[in-house]
Amino acid sequence: MSLIRVVDFNELSDDRGNLVVIEENKTIPFPVKRVYYIYNSSPEVERGFHAHKTLQQLAVCVAGSCTMLLDDGRAKEEVLMDSPNKGTMVEPLVWHEMRDFSKDCVLLVLASEHYDESDYIRDYDDFLKQVSL
Repeated sequence: MSLIRVVDFNELSDDRGNLVVIEENKTIPFPVKRVYYIYNSSPEVERGFHAHKTLQQLAVCVAGSCTMLLDDGRAKEEVLMDSPNKGTMVEPLVWHEMRDFSKDCVLLVLASEHYDESDYIRDYDDFLKQVSL
């Protein structure tokens, strides 16, 4: 089973441009309680390096591109994120890292919960212990 779960968004297009709609509990399987985005990252910058205990996220590269690594402690998979009409789910207890940011990359993330530092697993060895239980 693949760690990568891509969500295709319905894209409405006409001569004015393109429109993508993302709706909680419809397009994505959770209510959205937090939205953040990453931009102005250099290609050599690497981000993430953590997992969450319960948080669900959907990452969308709305401009440019980046690579996301997903790791469940048993398998690792990479996905090139380069389309504003596709999102990548980041499930709980999945270690994730982002790299190879294009200069114009804007990575939008929709999260199921408000920020809670206690939900983060920031040490990879601790993560491996949690997923092996």
